[in-house]
Amino acid sequence: MMASASRGAILRMVWWILSAGLVCQGRLAAQPSPYPATRRGDVVEEIHGTRVADPYRWLERLDSRLTVEWVKAQNRLTRDSLKRIPGREAIRRRLKSLWNYSRTDVPWREAGRLFFVENSGLRPQPVLYAQKSLQDRAQPVLDPNTISPDGSVAIRDFAVSPDGRLLAYRTSRGGGNAGVIRLRELSTGRSLGEVVRDFLTSVCWTLDGRGFFYIRRPARKAGEPADGSRLEKQLLYHFLAKPQSQDRLIHEWKDARWVYCMRSEDGRFAIAGAEMGTENEVYAADLGDPMRPDVAAPWMRLLGDRKGFHTPIDVVGRTLYLRTDLEAPRKRVIALDLDQGAGARSRTIVPESPEVIVDAVVAGDRLVVHYLEDVKSRLRLFTLDGKPDGEVALPGIGAVGWPLTGQPSRPELFYSFTSFLSPSTVYRCDLRAGGSNPFRPPRVPFDASAYETRQVFFTSKDGTRVPMFVTAAKALKRDGANPTFLTGYGGYGAIREPGYEPDIPLWLELGGVYVVANLRGGGEYGEDWHRAGMLERKQNSFDDFAAAAEYLISERYTAPGKLAIYGHSNGGLLIGASITQRPDLFAAAVANAGHYDMLRYHKFTVGAGWITEYGSPEDPTAFQYLRGYSPLHNVRSGACYPAVLLLAADHDDTVVPSHAYKFAAALQAAQACDRPILLRVATDASHSYASRQGQIAERSDMWAFLTARLGVRGLSVPRDEGKK
Repeated sequence: MMASASRGAILRMVWWILSAGLVCQGRLAAQPSPYPATRRGDVVEEIHGTRVADPYRWLERLDSRLTVEWVKAQNRLTRDSLKRIPGREAIRRRLKSLWNYSRTDVPWREAGRLFFVENSGLRPQPVLYAQKSLQDRAQPVLDPNTISPDGSVAIRDFAVSPDGRLLAYRTSRGGGNAGVIRLRELSTGRSLGEVVRDFLTSVCWTLDGRGFFYIRRPARKAGEPADGSRLEKQLLYHFLAKPQSQDRLIHEWKDARWVYCMRSEDGRFAIAGAEMGTENEVYAADLGDPMRPDVAAPWMRLLGDRKGFHTPIDVVGRTLYLRTDLEAPRKRVIALDLDQGAGARSRTIVPESPEVIVDAVVAGDRLVVHYLEDVKSRLRLFTLDGKPDGEVALPGIGAVGWPLTGQPSRPELFYSFTSFLSPSTVYRCDLRAGGSNPFRPPRVPFDASAYETRQVFFTSKDGTRVPMFVTAAKALKRDGANPTFLTGYGGYGAIREPGYEPDIPLWLELGGVYVVANLRGGGEYGEDWHRAGMLERKQNSFDDFAAAAEYLISERYTAPGKLAIYGHSNGGLLIGASITQRPDLFAAAVANAGHYDMLRYHKFTVGAGWITEYGSPEDPTAFQYLRGYSPLHNVRSGACYPAVLLLAADHDDTVVPSHAYKFAAALQAAQACDRPILLRVATDASHSYASRQGQIAERSDMWAFLTARLGVRGLSVPRDEGKK
């Protein structure tokens, strides 16, 4: 028997024996018990002439008894392993304290009132509030915590009817993408029995308040698998007090990754956008009399002959403003005369500049344009015909959040601002009087005065200059001994701007260094930066991340034995690729909801919508480069990988959790050294949702895992911690 065992299996057997009862300062108090038995199947496919083994395909059957029992066993292993870590309870207490502050999202105006959501601290979900004026006391409108006390049902996407009578909101188990629209009367708080099912996005009321546009997936066909890939979307109009079966179908898309709709402030026009990767489609409908809207009015596609990504900003009169990358990879603002119909020609309002436009809003008679200059925010003002008209002074170096909110009828702007050391704070700017004032500012139990953020630049493998933010103690000694947390994203044109998370102070108090790298594949320098890290160039994102780690090591911020990495979603793919390509660089890795099987990602839920970003495995050319970096297919038996914690969620219908299941099984079978591979699957959670308690629990486990693996000792908790 021993003669036929692999070297990796022998090493693991020795590890389990030696680790029984092992107590190790700064490491896992006791190494994990043996991994759950994982059946290795014999599935082998030939794809474009290459034989590809898929021994854990059975884990794709999420509801099968074998998979359910395997996940339970993995969760038990992870729970038992993490609870033995010294200091884990202190980490949880400190995180709970750091999360316990009131935070408010950017408000919006509707029906003569100001609406906003706010979480007072540790409640599972934020509450919707309203107030008539800035001086009035805010009154609760809907408290999701009374409907779902444990937060297992997500309640969000609030939309108030223009007449102020009704509130529409979405409910979804575990925060899944598809949910149910429910309605309640604002004056009485009475819930109506009316529901709209299979809802995805955008309750868009018509001005008369008699109904709304919304987006849904069409019903599945008989025999269609529940987790099969689907990109079909429908835009419909729902008439109040009528059954959903009588809703009017407005438009269908066969391959849209995301669809949304909006209404002009005066109620005359409805606008819809459908995203297909690096391109999208924009539609407009003239509804006629806003108080007697023609919801059957034809929808015209705008800029149909001009491929690009066009984001509607607002309609003023009969002019539609958009930001676009059409002939402008760093984006510009254009305008269309809607009287010209589908053939309307664009005119430039704000031209492209060396800085990247990431958002814009109409507020009064001004365009407010959010620019990024080396990943730092600026808010500039323009007249509606594009003349520069000053700038909104920001509190410092940091990031303006999404969204900006404003209306053509009011010279008022609401925006949020954050940095790595200060939480998101909402500001109201009077564009006539000038100046910004905080709106319900947060107060956090953390003194940031001893810390600072620096922006550095490093050189990637091919010579590209890449920016990175480093947050640490002002008195940090660069002696190569600092525990360091490196994260990035690098995909879909998304931007990793400075931003506060409640666990950053925890890591800094532990003596850690917090680092965010702005990799290619993101949008930090516009569409060219995005395209430099997608499709056949995706490897650039991974090379940038490795170069970031090498920079931190060479500059003696840290060393491989003190370096941990983290990423979520596309960032989880980044972590998976990084540990399989450069396991020597990192001591520990946490990958959250990552794409690890890049040869089958397109076969599940919304996965086919990612083909424009990654390429299709059905294409022989794309197959070759996908096979070259797919984390699952590059696990090597007998290798020594960093300690890994894979995070997944049971209701994730964006990145199905089987990605994590298969990757965990492969890594556990291959690992040849004493670094654990653990899988943690959250319940009643999804890709972008978890209750406050769920977030704290997951982050407590993550930081306990990392402190153990990096040898971090002691948590200096403020003296008044017990009073929080």
